Formats: sequence, C-alpha cells, structure tokens
Amino acid sequence: MEKWRRILRKSVTDAAELASRFDIPREEMDRIVSQFPVQITPYYLSLIKHKGDPLYRQVVPDVRELDESYLYQDPLAEDTHSPVPNIVHRYPDRCLFLISHVCASYCRFCTRKRKVGDSDKIKSSEIQRGIEYIKAHPEIRDVILSGGDPLLLEDSKLENIIKQVRQCEHVEIIRIGSRVPCFLPQRITSSLVRMLKKYHPLYINVHFNHPDELTPQAVEALAKLADAGIPLGNQTVLLKDVNDSPEVMKKLMQKLVRARVRPYYIYQADMVFGTEHFRTRVEKGLEIIKALRGWTSGLAVPYFVIDAPGGGGKIPILPEYVVSVTDQEIMLRNYKGEIFFYRQPQEGTKQQEAVPEFACPLARDEII
Repeated sequence: MEKWRRILRKSVTDAAELASRFDIPREEMDRIVSQFPVQITPYYLSLIKHKGDPLYRQVVPDVRELDESYLYQDPLAEDTHSPVPNIVHRYPDRCLFLISHVCASYCRFCTRKRKVGDSDKIKSSEIQRGIEYIKAHPEIRDVILSGGDPLLLEDSKLENIIKQVRQCEHVEIIRIGSRVPCFLPQRITSSLVRMLKKYHPLYINVHFNHPDELTPQAVEALAKLADAGIPLGNQTVLLKDVNDSPEVMKKLMQKLVRARVRPYYIYQADMVFGTEHFRTRVEKGLEIIKALRGWTSGLAVPYFVIDAPGGGGKIPILPEYVVSVTDQEIMLRNYKGEIFFYRQPQEGTKQQEAVPEFACPLARDEII
C-alpha cells in the first residue's frame, strides 16, 4: 500500500476521539457528525495549534452547523444544471465533472455538503455517462474534474477518466480541483505527476485558506506539480475568524506566489446550510482587495467573486476604481485613493491640446 493511503487510513473519523481530543461534549459531536461526516488527516491535525485556531475551525465540527437550516442545501443550483449525473453544465463552453464523493478532510463550510462524504463510490456507469455527455457536446472546450477530490482516486482510475476526456477532440483544456496538496501533500507522488504530465494542457486549482497551511511539505508537493509544467491556481474562501483580515490574506497570497501558485479567486462564502458562522459581510472582501491591489505584486491579487445563488455563476466584486466616465475622460481612483484622469480618444480631431507628461493626483477629499 502506498504511503499516502496508509496516512489517509489513520485519519480521525470518530466523533468520540475528536470530542476527547478537543474537550467537546460527546453528545454534541455525535449530533453534528450524524448530519455531515468528519475526517481529518493526521498531517492536517498536526498543524492545528490550539482549539479554535484558523485551521481547527475549517475541519472540526461546530454545534452551530445544526442551527442554521434557513440556508440552502444546493446554493449554486448545481443539481438544476445537471443534465446527467455528476455533470454540471452551466457555462456555454465548459462543464464540471464530479468524479469522486470523498475528500482527504472535510471542510465544514463545503458547498457540496449534500453530496461529499458519501462512502459509496461513484458508479463506473455514471462516470461513463458523464464522458458520453462531454463527447456529445462539441461546445465544451474546458472540463473541470472535481468532487469530492479527484486526486483521491487511484492513479489508474484517474488516468482512465482523463484519457477519455482528452480523446474528445473539442476538449482543449482539462482542469482538476483538489485540496490534496493542503490536506494530504504526500499524495502528490512521482508516479501521479508522471501520469498527469501526459495529458497537457492540464491545470490544477488548489485550495489554501491560511498561510499556516503552506508548510514545507505542501510547498514541496506544489513544486512537483509545477516542475511537471502544470499551471497552478489557488481558490480561497473568505471565512470569518480564519482569513478575514487584510494581513492574513496578504501573507497567504504572497506565500502562494512564492510557491509558484497563482492566486485565482477569493470566494465570498456560499449560502450553504449550517455555515452562517463562517460568512462575512461582502465589504470585508472589498477591504481585503483594496489592501492587496497596489500594495503587493499584481500576481498576488486574485479576483474577489460571489458565486451567485441560484446558479448565476461567478460575479466579480470590485472596489470603485472608476469614479466617472464621460466622452472626454475617465476619472480613476488608484490604490491610495488618489484621483487621476485618462483622456478619451477624440475622433476626427487632428490637433489636440498638449497633454502634460505627468498629472498631479488629487486627494480623495478634493473631489466634490
């Protein structure tokens, strides 16, 4: 048995063990775990410094998960946009292909709490139906393999799926969404990387929410993927008392770039049942983006998005950098709050006024 499998088998899945370790009432833990299972790899468990810290909050059940039934089982209406089992086809040229129900550890804020954690494997017949759907829809040029976590499949099973998708002539890009480099970096083996290299162009979106997750082991796993020519992007969820501060997010984004991972999205937390205690106000995300844009490398600034409830897709949320637009000029506000003017092209005018080489910025309070 491979090392990563042995580590995974030692994961904490027992409510009694978790209740004892963190001094949580056993009855309370049993109630929560009956609704949404728990699993924490020994590796990730070792990174938790104390009860209630940012890593603890992501994976250890909280009694508040039972109190918030007014939120949604399927906030993004994925099931509504699922023409066949395990395919979500919402956008015109791409689809989501769910090929696993299980994860290395279960995030307590998971968008797919209704599905993940199911011990039953996805049937091979359902996987085949998904592949046949992709084959039958030539408009699909981009396939995102997700779950659960695709990288928890055995190499041979994962390769069988990737190979069949790659054989569709109209599929240009394959992406894999995985939190394995964060929860179980030992899974990123040389044999896995050799297999993935055969199917370029292939991208992997990883998921890190806090700088403490970027350990030497995680960075080494990311390096193996990057060295194989696999572009890496990161998706972060904005979570209360986990990463809802400009300082934490800036450190996280800078550590990701140093690990050759491009920050891709910061998600406003989805409206998933049992996760109200994780949600922040949208203004917090805007504050974080303002603290990144201009104050650190552009490479380290992701998009802040809301995945619209009801299946509207990802909508970028931006600070107000454009103050006004006229036929003559655009008034812009930079990262310091200073105001600048950009002149519009004047069609049909042969001679224009001289434009000064530098324009003096106006302070925010000078604009009426």
